[in-house]
Amino acid sequence: MQGHLPSRREDAAGLRHLSAHAAGPHGAASHSRPAIRIGIGGWTYAPWRDNFYPADLAHSKELHYASRRLSAIEVNGTYYSSFQPATFAKWYAETPDGFMFSLKASRFATNRRVLAQAGDSIRRFVGSGIAELKDKLGPIVWQFMPIKAFDAEDFEAFLALLPREVDGRALRHALDVRHESFATPEFLALARQYGCVPVCTDSEKFPAIADPEAPFAYLRLMRSQSAVPTGYPAEAIARWAEGVRAWTSGPRPRNVFVYFINGAKERAPAGAMALMAELGVNSQ
Repeated sequence: MQGHLPSRREDAAGLRHLSAHAAGPHGAASHSRPAIRIGIGGWTYAPWRDNFYPADLAHSKELHYASRRLSAIEVNGTYYSSFQPATFAKWYAETPDGFMFSLKASRFATNRRVLAQAGDSIRRFVGSGIAELKDKLGPIVWQFMPIKAFDAEDFEAFLALLPREVDGRALRHALDVRHESFATPEFLALARQYGCVPVCTDSEKFPAIADPEAPFAYLRLMRSQSAVPTGYPAEAIARWAEGVRAWTSGPRPRNVFVYFINGAKERAPAGAMALMAELGVNSQ
């Protein structure tokens, strides 16, 4: 079965369009309850002090506060800089049980002409201490530049470099590809072969690639509107919730990660909490 490649211009593109296909062609029943993780990108953003954080909240308490109202955060800082093991351990200690971090992998691994040569950068990132997050370590996001076109041979060489575990903990890899040339069954076949999942986005700028056979769904919602208090209208939130339910039920229930990540960023926390409310899920 070829992957479903939904239109990026349709509202709530991606997961909503997979509702009819979420079980896959030969899904085996799963008895474990799937997790729904909903959150934002980062936790430090000045405008959030007006509409999310209490005005008098100390900056040092922002992660503590956010992690008790959302269920996940995608960390952007790891894309630009290296962090010490003690930092990851601190994040683990500050957040409640059940919380999860997705980490954007180092740009030095993905922003290169020849991806097959990324081995050293990949090893440095994975070995930087991310294992200190323990059970709170979510998917690693490998984000590629919009000008990076799909080269099957080179991309497969990159995927072969991705480790399956760190310190005995299994790793999950999400591929944030941003060039239209990736919207091909050949890319999806490679992702499946190496156990990776394409990031699905509703951005107007990037292809919306989703794989109904993936072991989990990873969504980056990037079309928040400043004029809407929750970033997305209620009907759009409801449609995304419909897609999440499809993935977390049926013969092949699977985990879903949803991040309100761009557009009118000041609305991201409200959007995330609105989707959580629509789904009836708590922060933990």
